[in-house]
Amino acid sequence: MSITPVMPVYGRCEVEPVRGEGAYLYDAAGNRWLDFAAGIAVNCLGHGHPHLTKIIQEQAATLMHVSNLYRVPGQTAVAERLVALTFADTMFFTNSGAEAIECAVKTARRFHFAAGTPEKFRILTFKNAFHGRTMMEINATDQDKMRGGFEPLPDWFTVLPFDDLAAVQAFMAGPNAHEVGGFLVEPVQGEGGIRPASREFLQGLRDLADAHGALLIFDEVQCGVARTGELFAYQHYGVTPDIMAIAKGIGGGFPVGACLATEHAAQGMVIGTHGSTYGGNPLAMAACGAVLDVVATPEFLEHVRRMGDRLRQAIEQMIPNHDHLFKGVRGVGLMLGIEMKSDSRAFVNFARSHGVLTVAAADNVVRVLPPLTIDESHVREFVERLSDAARAYAPPLAA
Repeated sequence: MSITPVMPVYGRCEVEPVRGEGAYLYDAAGNRWLDFAAGIAVNCLGHGHPHLTKIIQEQAATLMHVSNLYRVPGQTAVAERLVALTFADTMFFTNSGAEAIECAVKTARRFHFAAGTPEKFRILTFKNAFHGRTMMEINATDQDKMRGGFEPLPDWFTVLPFDDLAAVQAFMAGPNAHEVGGFLVEPVQGEGGIRPASREFLQGLRDLADAHGALLIFDEVQCGVARTGELFAYQHYGVTPDIMAIAKGIGGGFPVGACLATEHAAQGMVIGTHGSTYGGNPLAMAACGAVLDVVATPEFLEHVRRMGDRLRQAIEQMIPNHDHLFKGVRGVGLMLGIEMKSDSRAFVNFARSHGVLTVAAADNVVRVLPPLTIDESHVREFVERLSDAARAYAPPLAA
């Protein structure tokens, strides 16, 4: 393998965008794609949203970065808004979802240290989860494609079946239950195939955490920030975590994340226990504030729910016309997955030639993650383009 200036860890496709506008991406030659990938659920307001762009430009011209040696007024402003909108009492700002998960796990570990129960180091996670790419986070999944070549990994996590409360109850009735300090779960798995957890499963985790003195950690990096039609997915379920990691949509395209926690869960996070040079800098906080200005309103959340219902219905109506390819659709709000009867990655690659961008996921699912600002015309165009691609597509022969 010849070396390249950019480390060749990505299997990049042929699309090379240079400009975005609303729900569309354009390359230098003027080719246009309907972007129903949205930077993998990041560009929640689409491309070039006027309010977000204006706020970022104004802040960039004023002050971009100072470090956390100093007070950052924007952090206080965004934190106060998120505290008012969620279960949380406090939070730590990061640059990414991976760092938000890292902080969430450290918060849980430090909680037990402060509480005098350091033996409760283990965190239960779930099959097909995706929590990030750090060494700690690939340890939290059972996916070989994440772990391969990086083992041995620390024995901090135990992976159990997703949405299988009986399996968790059985573990917590076993000899290692005393080690369990937390449960880390995506309310809606993204990379794992757009799989919403059942309310019974999440409530069962909440009950087990309470019974065993453990903490419940939600990973809402992908399913948070209005993606499901509530500001955060836990609000659909009526099940409240102790700690929650967010990122992706909260910056609308600017790299930022956060770890939110109750005062109780965060009791061990005192001066010197964690830090970040860039986390929560003025430019990031301006982006977060601008996104919240738009998405954290009843009217916008209702729009997401309405468009999510309309998109699901349109996909369901399309599927019988191509039932040799598609099985069904699942998900919540504008976080949908189309189940395929063959390799979803191959179809996602082919659909680009018909001007539509989606994302492959596990379980042969096509992830549909449009900007939350889409309207009826984008729904119609998406289904038309996807249907055109399906008519022209020949699934690869099985090996």
